[in-house]
This record gives sequence, structure tokens and C-alpha cells, in this order.
Amino acid sequence: MQYHIEGMDCASCVGKIETALTRMPGVSDVQLNFATQKLALTLAPDATTEVKDIEGTIKRLGFGVSELTEQQDEVVGHEANVDDQHWWQTMKGKQVIGIGLLMSAAYMLSLVFPAYGAWAFIIAVVIGVLPFARKALTLATAGSPFSIEMLMSIAALGALIIGEAEEAAAVVFLFSVGELLESVAADRARAGIRALASLVPKRAVLLDEQGVPREVAAALLQVDDRVLVRPGDKVSADGIIIQGSSSLDDSPVTGESIPVVKTVGDEVFAGSINVDSALHVRVQKTAADNTIARIIELVEQAQASKAPTARFIEKFSRYYTPIVMAVAALVVIVPPLLLGGEWGTWLYRSLALLLIACPCALVLSTPAAIASGLTVGARSGLLIKGGSALEIIGRVNTVAFDKTGTLTEGKPRVTDVVAFTEGGTDVSGTNEVLALFASVESGSNHPLAKAIVERAKVAKIAIPIAANASATAGKAVHATVNGRSLAIGSPIYAADESLLLPDQQVQIESLQSEGKTVSVLFDEHSADVIGLVALRDELRDDARQGVAQLSAMNVRSVMLTGDNHLTAQALATPLDIEWRAELLPEDKLRLLSEMRDNNKIAMVGDGINDAPALASADVGIAMGGGTDVAIETADIALLQSRVTDVAHLIALSRATLANIHQNVIFALGLKGIFLITTILGITGLWIAVLADTCATILVTLNALRLLRFKKTL
Repeated sequence: MQYHIEGMDCASCVGKIETALTRMPGVSDVQLNFATQKLALTLAPDATTEVKDIEGTIKRLGFGVSELTEQQDEVVGHEANVDDQHWWQTMKGKQVIGIGLLMSAAYMLSLVFPAYGAWAFIIAVVIGVLPFARKALTLATAGSPFSIEMLMSIAALGALIIGEAEEAAAVVFLFSVGELLESVAADRARAGIRALASLVPKRAVLLDEQGVPREVAAALLQVDDRVLVRPGDKVSADGIIIQGSSSLDDSPVTGESIPVVKTVGDEVFAGSINVDSALHVRVQKTAADNTIARIIELVEQAQASKAPTARFIEKFSRYYTPIVMAVAALVVIVPPLLLGGEWGTWLYRSLALLLIACPCALVLSTPAAIASGLTVGARSGLLIKGGSALEIIGRVNTVAFDKTGTLTEGKPRVTDVVAFTEGGTDVSGTNEVLALFASVESGSNHPLAKAIVERAKVAKIAIPIAANASATAGKAVHATVNGRSLAIGSPIYAADESLLLPDQQVQIESLQSEGKTVSVLFDEHSADVIGLVALRDELRDDARQGVAQLSAMNVRSVMLTGDNHLTAQALATPLDIEWRAELLPEDKLRLLSEMRDNNKIAMVGDGINDAPALASADVGIAMGGGTDVAIETADIALLQSRVTDVAHLIALSRATLANIHQNVIFALGLKGIFLITTILGITGLWIAVLADTCATILVTLNALRLLRFKKTL
């Protein structure tokens, strides 16, 4: 069962609801996400607990509840409608206004009729504290006796008993204002998820079989529907372009701000912005399964999973509040009995201590920062799947990179074309040689063959038609081109089958020493070598910058590859990176295990072939490009597939950890100061309420600062 919960203004509210529900017969697997306000639980079929009992319990605790049965996008829309309310339209806003009017009336009455002023405040306090007291009793019976509502009710009623009616009124009013401010701040913290959801348009232009357009709800689109995306429109669904060519701004999905030119056959993502011209797109995924919907779901799951620091603080807070209450009891008893103090004075100070004891700010210190960090990451194309991963990556001191598809582009490119004549190298004949290479390779699906053909097409070279194409498995390809029987093979094969001259062999070895793969074209009848093509999987444009940024952050980088030593060294040298070559998957696991002895290790791979290594590392990072594999693999996916994003990720994690530490210091430091001043009699009840409220608001606002985090490297 799933519910939408309203009215949670701090992370301790989650504990109150979860504690109450887990005590109900037949209810299990209770999970409540503070950031998204979603509650999930399991209700046994034969349980005595009914659905109305669950909803009733939540309402008695003071929270709104509604069952979720619609699609996720409709749920997000519902949340937006709720959160669009002005503060004075909310339940807590109305409560503040009501209590404020009540207290104002009591104050005016005390001025007009001074003799009845105290009674006016007593009546106002009783009426104002009643909803909080009722909620406190409900929480106590539901398993949360040390709630802030209980502490505030005891303090307010205690102040009445010792004759401090006006201060009791101030406590009730300031507490209500604090609750309202916390609610507003909490809503700001949740804005990240709604911002992600708003990226996908709610309407789409559907094309029928005759190509006639009509506007429909984007949620109604089905797989294989055809939609029209006009210039300036957002793409309404994940799909494939079937007509047209245009530049698309993919920043909502990948964080990449530079528009990308896409044409027929290219993938597009829901939420991308069409810049230039109209496109016809065939829908591949429904609204509930598109890339942004899945990113939202994973971010929600990540926010729901508690980080190690958050789990520690929650456990600490369970002991913290009872201990402070015990201290408050000692403050009442010890000074009057042992030091001759006045009972009224020390009871007053004890009541102030109860208000300071609320652990809201402390409990909120970690999840608020984690939620902000996850949201910032999602906006930047860094999909972090949990608070634990976000914490650990900041403590990493070694990053192991797979080579192919990670530090390199993952696809070979032609780097050199060499044409030979009887007298040596023919510089002017390189286009002719490339045309012959492309002709022989045109029927092959091998990545090297595709790279050669693509290079010829980019150079706008006419490719002759080949005949009698065949292949010698693992050695060479053969074809007849313009009446000549040609073959393309490795240098070893060419040395056996052709007249490979010494200077040609030297040139081949020179290219190989640069980490390039060399293919040799020769005439099978005359055995003459016609030319060479060298290919290499080139480094990503930002690989050198990314490794340099990690080095500046005192993070060691290591390249792990199954390629030969020459290729590994040629690619590692310009990066100034450690490297290990000719590694099998089990070798990578062994090396990671050795490096983990005294280090926190992050493994960066392409998310497909590196699954064992990604799982073995402390944090697995997948280079993704927005693909399904990247979203599902590892702990973190880099949707832009940029090496520099690894450094950005670590910087974001370190900023989040620093924010958490600041929040804990704010929460404990502020409470510590006012605990001392209260015991010394310097501050009183209303200051205690302000201290608690200010600590919670300060922690929340500090966490919201992370939403402005930018790449600083």
C-alpha cells in the first residue's frame, strides 16, 4: 500500500509515523520518505488492522494522508498542487493565525481589565496548547513519548502552574510559528523532486495514421505512437527520430548544456528541448518508464535510503532526548534539596530545558543535506543511488578507471593513413588507399571496419564497389576491387602473405608503439603492400583534465586495461596516470582487493563489462550516456560520460559532508549554549523555543545552500 503524507516538517516526523504504524497488528515493511512524502507499507490479508485504522492513526498524529493509486506523474502533480498553497492557506498557517489572534485578544483584555489579565492568558494558553497536547498523547500511546509536542505541552502547562501565564502564551505562539517556518523550509527542500518532474511536458502532439496532429496528455502516449515535436517544444517521450533533423538541448536529462545535433535513427529523451526544426518521433517508452521518470524514482529511492551518518544520529537521538529529560528532572530536584534553591525557580529552568531538548534539528542535519546533494547531482547528470554512496565517494582516495569506454571514447578512430609506392611512401595517394580500404571493409561489421568506412564517408571519398568479399576468420578480409584481388590483415598476417619491406615494418612498429592498431592492405597476386591504416580508441577530450583535477584533490588515479602494454603506456603517458595492462576480469578484482587494504576505492567503468569490478569497489561508478545500463548499474551513473564528472562528484560529496558537519555543530552547539544559559538563569522559556526553532531552520537553510553548488574545478 502507498500513501501521500502531508504536514511533515522535519525528519523526526518520519520516526513518529513509522513507530506508530509498526506497532499495529499485521503492518510491516513501513518505509516513509521525508523528501517525497511517500509512505509504503505491507498489510497482511488476515490482519485485524483495516485500511481505515491506518489512515485514522496517521490523522490522529496530526498529518494529512491520501492513498496513492495513480501513475507517478499524477502523484507528483498532486504534490505540486498541495505545495502551491500559500503559508496562510495551510493547516499550520491557519493555526498560527488563530493562536496569534487569541494571544492578541488576551493581551488587549489584560490592558483593559488588568485584574482579569492573567485569566485571559490562562484561557488563551489552554485553548492554544490543546491541539498540541492531544497530539502529544496520541504520539505517546503510539510509541513516541518524547515528542516535541509533549515537551512543549509540559513546559506551557508547567509555566501556568508556577504563575508565568504570559510567558506560557509566548511559548505556545512561538512554537506554532516555529512549526510553520519549519514546514515552509521543508517544502523548499522537497522542491528538487518537483523540479525534475516539471521537466517533462504534460501535453504531446500525437500524429495519427494519416499524419494529422492532435494534442493529448503525454501520460497517455503508448509505445510506437508517433509524436510531433515542434521547434521550442520539449520532447514528450523517450523515442527514436523517424523524420527530421534538429539540435536538441539535453541538459534536463544529462546536464550537458551544449545542444546536440540529432537526426533519423537517433535517440531522444523526454524533457529535452527541440531547438531548430520539427521532428517526428516514434515513442519507445511510456511516461511511467521514460528516462526522467526513472531518474526521479531512483533519486526518491536514494533519498529514502539512510546514509551511515543519518543512521548513527537517529540512534543517538533516541537516547539523547530521554537523557536530557532526566537532566531536567535533576535540575528540579537537586538544587532545592541540596543547595537550598527555590522550587519555583528551578522548575522554571527545568521546563526551559525540556524545550531545548527537542532533537529535530539534530535528526534533520543529515537527511536535509543528503537530499540537497542528491538533487544537485541529478540536475548535473550525476545519478547517485543513495546517501551511503554520496557519503563514501567523498572519502575516496583512489579511483580505478577502466580504459575502453571510460578514459577512451569506446570506439576506434582512424588516426593515420599511409600509402606506399615502389619507391616508398606516397603522401598524395592516401585518399585512394583509404577508398580501397573502405571498399574491402564495406561488408564487415567489425568495429575497425566500421571506423575505416566512416572515415572515408566523412572525407567524402568515393568508395568503389567491391565484389567476391570473403574473410579468413580472425586473420583477414578479402575482396575484388576494380579487378584487383585485395586483402586487409594484421601486420603478422601480411608478413606471411605479402612482400613487407623493412622500412614498412619499421613504420608499422612505430605506429604500434603509439598504442595504435595497424591494418595492412596488399595485392594478393603481386604481394605488394599498398598501404597502412592505423586506428586507436582515442582518449576522451576531458580525460587529461579529469585526471589532473583528481590529482589536485589528492586522489590517486589508476588505469586498468586488458590491452597490451604498448597501448596502455601510450594512453597513460599523456594522462600522467598509473596503469596496469593485460588484465583479465579476475586480475582487476585481485588488484582492487589489494588496493583496498588501506584505501577507499572507487571503480569507474562502462557499466557493462566491468560489473564484477564495479561491485567489488567501495563505490562503483558507471559511465552511461543516459542509457538503461548506466542507470541500473553500479552505485553512481555519470549520464554525460565525462571523466571530469568524477572530480565533480567527489567535490559534491565533500561539500555535502562538510554541510552535514556544519549542521551537527549548529544543532548541538546552539542547544549546548542555551542549556548552559538556561541552567544559569540567563535565558527563559520563550528563548528556549526560539533556540529550538532557530536551530531547525538554520540546519534546513544551510542544507539548501547545497542546491547552489557549482562545478568549481
